[in-house]
Amino acid sequence: MSTPLKLRAVDAEDFAVLGACLQDALVPVQDMRFLGEENRFVMVANRFCWEKLAAEEGTGAGPGEIAAGSYERVHCAITFEHVLSVEAKGFTPGAAAERGRLLEVLTIQAEGDVLTLVFSGGAAVRLRVERVEAFVQDMDEPWPTMWRPHHPVEDELDQDGGTR
Repeated sequence: MSTPLKLRAVDAEDFAVLGACLQDALVPVQDMRFLGEENRFVMVANRFCWEKLAAEEGTGAGPGEIAAGSYERVHCAITFEHVLSVEAKGFTPGAAAERGRLLEVLTIQAEGDVLTLVFSGGAAVRLRVERVEAFVQDMDEPWPTMWRPHHPVEDELDQDGGTR
């Protein structure tokens, strides 16, 4: 059993870590909400447990030696506090056509009083905040998955003899 992830981010350096932990997380559009009266933006994500993979790679086994069954995903809650406004790009929150759509997290950028959640396919959520503060917490036990996210640019680098 792994230790559940529980993080707080309050500056750009923290958000770099948060973005790395949430990279490749799957977020259903229907599981995103702006709670205007609470100045809070919340979402639930199905995140890939990169920290488990890094721990296993740190044991000396190469990436090809890690069994597919050792990959894991977990549901996590993500809360952004002190949110003044929310803008979506590349999708329409609340639209019936978007209900089943999944967005894949690429990163989270923190610049001044703006946080940008960047998703694959050109989608993004821009949060204007009074002050930067967010929380991520795993909500249940991880489950095994056969699929490790991969990135075509990284795959090209590996084939050309480069490193990640």
